[in-house]
Amino acid sequence: MMNHKQIIQRRHRLLSRLPDATEILRGSLLQRTIRHRTGCPKCARGEGHPVAVLAVGYPGAVIRQISLPHEQVPHVRRCLANYRKLKAALEKICELNQQLIRSERAEAKTTRRPK
Repeated sequence: MMNHKQIIQRRHRLLSRLPDATEILRGSLLQRTIRHRTGCPKCARGEGHPVAVLAVGYPGAVIRQISLPHEQVPHVRRCLANYRKLKAALEKICELNQQLIRSERAEAKTTRRPK
């Protein structure tokens, strides 16, 4: 079990490693193939046109899809990874804060003077 000081140090280490919050995106990166009905030789051969899509879910079963140019895909991948890292770090920080509350309560019990 970590003591109060160790918990605070661990929390500060986690905070120092957080990704830049301006570089985060929530959602999923999907690869789709668009096919034209008529007039496209590529689609007529069955190849279609590959497209990257950012899909973001909202309450009420609403999903917003944003088509991405090929050049944006690496940036979107990094931002999605940053979101996952940030979310995992926040969960760990919450756990540490809970441990702090428990350790402060335990310290308060031991430092109380008997009547």
